[in-house]
Order: sequence, then structure tokens, then C-alpha cells
Amino acid sequence: MDQYNYSEISPEIIQLAKLSQEAGIIDNELFTEYDVKRGLRDLSGKGVLAGLTSISDVKATELINGEYIPCHGQLIYRGYDIKDLVDGFTKDKRFGFEEVSYLLLFNKLPDAAELKKFSNLLASYRSLPPSFVRDIIMKAPSTDIMNSLARSVLTLYSYDDKADDVSIPNVLRQCLQLISTFPMLSIYGYQAANYYHEGNSLYIHSPKKKLSMAENILHMLRPDCKYTPLEAQLLDMALILHMEHGGGNNSSFTTHVVTSTLTDTYSTIAAAIGSLKGPRHGGANIKVVHMFEEMKKTVKDWHNDDEIASYLSKLLNKEAFDRSGLIYGVGHAIYSKSDPRARIFKSFVEQLSVEKGLEAEYGLYSKVEQIAPQVIAKERQIYKGVSVNVDFYAGLAYHMLNLPEELYTPIFAIARIVGWSAHRLEELANNGKIIRPAYKAIAKEQTYIPLSERD
Repeated sequence: MDQYNYSEISPEIIQLAKLSQEAGIIDNELFTEYDVKRGLRDLSGKGVLAGLTSISDVKATELINGEYIPCHGQLIYRGYDIKDLVDGFTKDKRFGFEEVSYLLLFNKLPDAAELKKFSNLLASYRSLPPSFVRDIIMKAPSTDIMNSLARSVLTLYSYDDKADDVSIPNVLRQCLQLISTFPMLSIYGYQAANYYHEGNSLYIHSPKKKLSMAENILHMLRPDCKYTPLEAQLLDMALILHMEHGGGNNSSFTTHVVTSTLTDTYSTIAAAIGSLKGPRHGGANIKVVHMFEEMKKTVKDWHNDDEIASYLSKLLNKEAFDRSGLIYGVGHAIYSKSDPRARIFKSFVEQLSVEKGLEAEYGLYSKVEQIAPQVIAKERQIYKGVSVNVDFYAGLAYHMLNLPEELYTPIFAIARIVGWSAHRLEELANNGKIIRPAYKAIAKEQTYIPLSERD
């Protein structure tokens, strides 16, 4: 059998790709003519109502005298403001991941006994099938850990005797197992890639049952398994703030769509991972870090507002960084005055910057947070205000935690698997119809021409 380069794009493919691209282009005016909401959103950014959920809500406006007015954003989990939840467990100096997971899954805050029982249940599921790490994760490791994570999730189907059972008890069992094993699948996938592709030492640390989710991530990731209490607290906070964001975000909507076909849990979650993997959804925090790396080299005086504003203006005018015309980490599809996740995150990031001796970097981020909306308002026509989003400070947080960039988006997935699980269970509980939106066909009718008569 002839050998070939699996990844090669041949001249023939390039030629055919041009035909494919031309065939796919649709006149923009037709979207207006048929009132199609591109991206399921109208021109103001308001989403098309496609479902109901009791899991979480995102608020960015308030109704005053019959008119919706932008307000400071709120993120609400099962009726509770995320700020109140955070204030509650931080006041008691507790980790919150397990408690908030319980709330999202079961629509109630656990009492002490329920929380302990649930935490123990998650801890008992922190294991993988025998030889799974060796036979699956260590073989053909991917440099993209989201790819590795999706492949591992799909492979777990083969180890489950009840993989296709979509009853609520069975799906709950599968979801809890995935919530517990996502850190292992992600970190071991990274360690394998780091060893085989980068030639670095291989570390496979087993999780500990007595540690929280955040503590276990740092324990398994770091060669010496060590971390400070503040580092673990900040990572716990990151997981909670990324855990859920309404049913309309792309990956949660994907979860509803795929679940509505009554397919298995592993296929559903793999589809959600594929959605989150896209740079328009889960990869923005990496862009923030890279953007600031260039900014720190370009802007000589980090205290000079005019110099910072000049650089931001160059970003908008496609004259700096990746020339995309974007200031990464600034702006959100829903929030305008503020992203509640960014507001909460900021104070904890500031504390860690002091512990790490990185106050100057934090100061630069704070300056950009203040100046960027002014620059955008001056140079762009916008329908609503802009503010920094959660990715803005998440990038700095992960940088200070010395997390490898390859794990930035998987950390997002480790958090969001809780929300995905809640949405899958909600879709199954309501026994709804298969989700299939309408597309209007615009191709003109054509007459078939025999092969011998075609040009």
C-alpha cells in the first residue's frame, strides 16, 4: 500500500475547496430579506428564545418605565446570586465547587450532612478503568488536550455496561463519574503530550479523596504536588464562575440539542467539548494572555494612560497583536456595564498578585480595564456599553497559577461539565421533542443535464 502524508493538502483538494467555498457563500442581503437571526441573535445581540431552563440565568438589563436599561450584570444559579454564594462559602473559609455543583444538579443548597455525603460520592468516583491511562491516554497523545479529553470521554462508553441507558438515575451516575474524572483525563492527557511531544518528564499523580476538586487539580498537575491555600482558593473560584452560564451559551445549547436525540451521555458530552474547544467559545483567555505579553513589550510605561490607550487603539485598527481588530477579554454578548464573574474574580486575582509579587502586571490589567471601554466607545459604533469579561482576569489568574496554556480551555471544561450535566438531566426530565430549527432553502431549481452534455 502506498504511503501518503495524512495531513497533506494536495493541489486537487485546494481546487475543490475553492468550489466548496463558492458553493457555500450566501448573499448577506438574503438574511435580512428573510429576517434570519444570524447566530440566533438579533442586531442588538438579544438571543432568540429557544427553550426554558431553571438552572441559571444571566441578567444585564432592568425594566424601568417600560424600557430595558443596561445594569450591572448578574449571574444567578438556581435563583441564587453568584455573589451571595461566593460570599457564603468564602466567609466560612470553605471550598465551594462541590456545594455549588450540588445546587446546580439538585436545585437546593445541601446541608452539612448532604454536602459531606455528596463530596464523598464524587471522591469515590475519582478513578479510571484499569489500564485506561496506559492504553488510551498514553497512546497517540494529542497536542490539543481538548481533543484528548473528547477522545477519552468517547472511549469510556466502551467500559460502561449501561452506556445507552438514558434513565435519570443512570445518566446522573454517568454525569457524576465524568465530573469526578474530568481533571484526571485532562491533566493526564497534558502530561502524556508534554512527555511524548516535548520530551519533558512524565508525572502521573493519583488524586486524593480528602482533597477538594481544585486542590486535586493542583496536586495532580505539579511535579511536587504542592500549592498554597490562596492558589487553591482562586482555582476553586475559577471553576465555580465557569461552571454555568445559562442555557443559551453554545456548549450548553449543544448539550440540549444532542440530548434531545436520546443519544448516550458520552456522545453528548463529547459534542459539548467540541463546542467549547472552538476559539470563539472557550479559548479567549489564552488570547488575553498573548495579547498582554505583546502589550508589556510595546507599552514602555505601564502607568501612562495615553500610551496604553494608543496601543489599544492600534488593536482596534488591526495594527497590533494578531491584527484581528479585537481587544480580547473586553466585551460580552450579554453583559454591558459589567460581567459579575469578572468583578468577583478581580479581588481574588489581586490577592494572588501580591502573593506572587506580580502587582505591576495586575496594575496594567486594571488600567486596561478602565481605558479599553473608553477607546472602544470613541472608535466604534456600539449598541451597548462594554466592560471586561471573565476571560480578562482568568487569563492572568491561570498565568499566575503557572497553569500550562494547553490546560486553559480544559480547566473551563472541568468546570462546565457540571452545567452540561444539569442541562442534560433537565432536557431528559422534560422529555421534549428533538430539537431541529428551520433553515430556508434558497437554491434555484435546475434541470438535470446528462454527463455527456456537460461542459
